[in-house]
Formats: sequence, structure tokens, C-alpha cells
Amino acid sequence: MRNEKTKTLILIGIMTAVTCILGPLSIAIPISPVPISFTNLAIYFTAIILGWKKATISCLVYLLIGFIGIPVFSNFTAGPAKLLGPTGGYLIGFIFMALVSGYFVDKFNSKIYMYVVGMVIGTAITYALGTSWLAYQANLTIKAALFAGVIPYIPGDLAKIIIATINGPIIKNRITKAKYL
Repeated sequence: MRNEKTKTLILIGIMTAVTCILGPLSIAIPISPVPISFTNLAIYFTAIILGWKKATISCLVYLLIGFIGIPVFSNFTAGPAKLLGPTGGYLIGFIFMALVSGYFVDKFNSKIYMYVVGMVIGTAITYALGTSWLAYQANLTIKAALFAGVIPYIPGDLAKIIIATINGPIIKNRITKAKYL
């Protein structure tokens, strides 16, 4: 039993580290304060590999690490001001992305098309929270916030979902064969 708990903690830690590595890698775009981020790709992989409970814990740990000042958010930023700033709603939305995506992975085991459905729903919730907060923080209309924080990102986020649904189950299978899951 103790060995299983240790493996669980290690896997959560590894996936949190992956998110901390991919999260700061971002591409600024001139039309928006919201950069193209690889955080959601890491969260999609985490949801597939760990399921909803552990993926949500991993996401919360990632946000806590950034909150206390370690530069793991986009463009190597950190701190409470980042969580309360224009992109803070997207960061908080990642919790729901992990939860919903991971829930669909757990509920519909091995049904890849349902993984996609869960990731799309989780992403939509993240978009909704992020857009609302961006509109509030930047004094934008919802329409303007959608064009600044969602519309330009849809193709890339769909590509990330495809990448995760193709490669995530392969990685999970290898981790399972190695008896870490």
C-alpha cells in the first residue's frame, strides 16, 4: 500500500514538473494579452495519464508553485498578480480542464473520441472563465475578450487535443506496463 502511494505521489510530481516545464514556453501574439501557451497540452497529457483526481491535484500544485513566485506561468512569470491579472481566469480554468478532461478519461476508459469530448468541454469551461475574467480586468466587452483570448487559439488548442489523444494513451500504456500505474 505504501509503495502505491509513493508511486502516485511520484507520478503527480512528474506531471506537475512537465506542466512547469511546458507552462512558461509561450508565444506572444500582438493582438492579445493572452499568449499561446503549452500549459493546456501538459494538462491534457496529465488528464489522460493520471485521471481526474490526480490530474486536478497536479494542476493545483502547478498553480500553487506559480502563486508562491516560481516562474512557471507563461513567459516565465509568477505570483499572485499573475493569477489576479488579465490571464488569471485562464489559469484558474485549468483546474476545470484537468477535472473534466480527466473525468472523461476515467469514465470512458479507452474511448479516445470521448477523451476528445472531455478535453473540448474542459477547454470550453477554461475559455468561459478566462474570457469573463479578461473582459472584467481589461474592461472589454465579452465579444472583444473572445477575439482577444479565445478565437485566435482554437486551431492550436484543437491541435494540442489531437496530439494528446494520439500520444497520451501510448505514454499511459508504457507507464502501466512499467507498473507505475
